[in-house]
Amino acid sequence: MPGGQGQDSGPTSAGPLTPSPADPAGTPPPGTARGTTDELDELLLGGPRTLSARDLARLTGTDLETIRMYWRTLGLPSHDDADVMFTERDAQALARAQALVVDHGLDVRTVVTLVRALGHTSDRLALWQVEALVEDLATRYALDDTSARLLVLDRLADLAPLLEQQLLHSYRRHLAAVADRYAAEFGNLRDVTVDGSLLPLARAVGFADMVSFTRRTAGLGSTDLSLFVHRFETAARDVVAGAGGRVVKTIGDAVLFIADTPGAGAQVAIGLADAFGTSLDVEAARGTGGLAEGARGVTPVRVGMVWGRVLSRFGDVFGPSVNLAARLTDVADPSTVLVDASTAQVLGGDPRFRLTEQPVRDLAGVGEVVPFRLESAPA
Repeated sequence: MPGGQGQDSGPTSAGPLTPSPADPAGTPPPGTARGTTDELDELLLGGPRTLSARDLARLTGTDLETIRMYWRTLGLPSHDDADVMFTERDAQALARAQALVVDHGLDVRTVVTLVRALGHTSDRLALWQVEALVEDLATRYALDDTSARLLVLDRLADLAPLLEQQLLHSYRRHLAAVADRYAAEFGNLRDVTVDGSLLPLARAVGFADMVSFTRRTAGLGSTDLSLFVHRFETAARDVVAGAGGRVVKTIGDAVLFIADTPGAGAQVAIGLADAFGTSLDVEAARGTGGLAEGARGVTPVRVGMVWGRVLSRFGDVFGPSVNLAARLTDVADPSTVLVDASTAQVLGGDPRFRLTEQPVRDLAGVGEVVPFRLESAPA
């Protein structure tokens, strides 16, 4: 990946960010950031903010309420209609959103959903990446939090184009992956009658929930807590992707995953239980280096998994099987996987797995269920 230009550039293929020659130790003092918001506007927004909402309405032929709705849907702060807050690129983006309705016939509510998805995801992504940069610079240059944030502001001009290129590449790859899955799953169903009363997608859905998260993180400083959460999310995503599943979302101390086949879902579930406890020497991990239990990443999880039908909307999944998987997770023992009887029947003929019936459990919001413990079959 090519690096930025200048003596204080972003990451390059040759290595990490280098300290400024003015400070060989790599610890710039607070308040020395050269990147001003005006300079960043030129880079990120394509030029200065010269337009008001009224100007946007005139340029695009759009009423003010539509402009306000578009801005709110992106999740950005609202302003007075006369405030000069917009750029030419804002006008172009608004015109493209209108084209989805005028040229492609999309319903206005659909366009609102598409724009809201962009706003929500972009907001989380931008904050996530900037905070990661703050942590990186604070750690490598031994800076306090304020100094690290000022240095990030200084470096954004170099880093932003590289991050933007990665974002576009990642989005296109994921869109292509969705298209591939749809083609494989539905390509031969064009003339098949589908029961409209069923939820549309057959999926394995499951949760992996950290055991005693509050106790394990109590007393951790910001650095150790950040490492703890980062280690869990990174490892969980690696396990899920490696076994053929996909992470829907992380919810604090839990991860929600899906897979396209029962076997893949079972492999994900067992992989998560193993990665966070079964194969871990807890006592050795606690003792190594004398660090706190949480800081060592000792995070056993309870896992529940169900094969059923779900509705996929807003980047999330919904349906009774999602709720059942969550309730099974609540009653699973640490580092174990529970499935329901229906899922156990589906997996029963797969020689890779062993299923053991458990006592009947009364699950909140579900009722009495016969869970089965899911394990890998002995070699």
